[in-house]
Amino acid sequence: MKGIVFTEFLEMVESSFGLEITDNIIENSDLVSEGIYTSVGTYDFNEMVSLITNLSKEVAIPANDLIYTFGLYLFNSLGKAHPEVIENYNSPIPLLNSIEDHIHVHVKKLYPDAELPTFKILEKTETSISMIYSSSRGLYRLAHGLMQRCFEHYNGSATIVYELLKEDGTEVKFDVTQNG
Repeated sequence: MKGIVFTEFLEMVESSFGLEITDNIIENSDLVSEGIYTSVGTYDFNEMVSLITNLSKEVAIPANDLIYTFGLYLFNSLGKAHPEVIENYNSPIPLLNSIEDHIHVHVKKLYPDAELPTFKILEKTETSISMIYSSSRGLYRLAHGLMQRCFEHYNGSATIVYELLKEDGTEVKFDVTQNG
C-alpha cells in the first residue's frame, strides 16, 4: 500500500484524536516499518489493518466507521496534493465515471506499483451512477467516504447505497444518486 495513504491516515488520527492516541496505535501495532512512512514508499497492507484495528480499540469506534471517515479526509488531502486530477471535472458524476479510465491511469503514472481497486460502471445518467467496486483489500468504506466528499467538493450531496456482493467487502455494488 502506498505510503501517502499511511501518512494521511496518521495525520487524520493526530488531528482528530491527538498525538497520544497516534503514538499509542503505532506502539500497539506490530509494524515492520516501526510507523515510519514516506508518502512515496510502499508498505504492507497488514500494517494499515493493524493501525485501524488499534485505533478502533483506542477510541471505541467501529473500524468500518473509521475507514469511512478516513475516506472523507483522504479526498481533501489527495485533492490538495493532485489538484490537476479534480480540476478536469465540473461535477461529481463525470469524476466518478472516470475513476478507472482517467484517475487511476494518472495515479499509476505517479505510483507505478500502486495496487488500486477497480470500478466497473454498470449504468450512468446525468444524476446517478451505478458501479461495482472490486479490491482484495475490501476497503469499500474508504471508497464510500471518497465518493461522499466528492459531492461535497462540488457543493452538492448524494444518496449512496451499497450492497456487499461478497461478504468480506471485496466486491461491492454502489448506487449513487445526486440530490437536488
